[in-house]
Amino acid sequence: MNGRQGTGGTEQRAGWPSYVALGDSFTEGIADPSPGGGYRGWADRLAETLAATDPQLRYANLAVRGKLLKQITEDQVPSALGLRPALFSLVGGGNDIIRPGSDPDALAAMFDDAVRELRATGADVLIGTGFDTLSTPVLRRVRGKVGTYNAHLRAIADRHDCFVVDLWSMRVLQDPRAWSEDRLHLSPEGHRRVSLRACEALGVEVTQDWRAPWPELPEQPWRVQRAQDIQWAREHLAPWIVRRLRGQSSGDGRGPKRPQLERLCSAAPGRTRETESSRER
Repeated sequence: MNGRQGTGGTEQRAGWPSYVALGDSFTEGIADPSPGGGYRGWADRLAETLAATDPQLRYANLAVRGKLLKQITEDQVPSALGLRPALFSLVGGGNDIIRPGSDPDALAAMFDDAVRELRATGADVLIGTGFDTLSTPVLRRVRGKVGTYNAHLRAIADRHDCFVVDLWSMRVLQDPRAWSEDRLHLSPEGHRRVSLRACEALGVEVTQDWRAPWPELPEQPWRVQRAQDIQWAREHLAPWIVRRLRGQSSGDGRGPKRPQLERLCSAAPGRTRETESSRER
């Protein structure tokens, strides 16, 4: 392991020449527009930071919005194993947790199997816990299930010696400015802070602090907040419920935005990447 530490430490190994991200909309980067088109997100931002010290870094992002954990493990994990990177990130299960009747224990067993396969290649694995939904309307009802799932994820990380991005403890994400209008996906600033937290988990040195307090905002009257909640329910919550009832997903028919290991042209945000691909670690 080249002296690295997993869940409890921040000592980084010598470096990762290749990185593959797996997951759903969170890792795809929804609601964090890229200057070059499409979406950026925390994983792309992490790759850019890694590339700042290793311009030869190869990066792939297999995440697709709306995917359930079973789809991630059955579709993305085999593809990721074929790429044989030095570092994986795996964050998933959130779309399952918010569905009625989902079982965090069963999800954790599935997640454990996936991590076991990834770690068997000799690569390092970074996993992420679920967000604390306390301040999120409707989703606060599944907070107990998220907590149970997170406890399992911590145990999985300990068992397989993984790095952990502890999203639950990121109190800065309780601020509404960390979230997009749909209140389901992070804003660009939210993604930026998560990428900094991921760097901290990996022991990657950065100059900014994800804990930096938000600027003060004037308090909104209760009526304004209530009007915003109603608008959100009409424009975002209701369409989401309809899709669930119809068995539809925002990721239906979509492929990953970056399916092959490719070198980043520059660590600067929004730059066009090179099209050269590699399957070598």
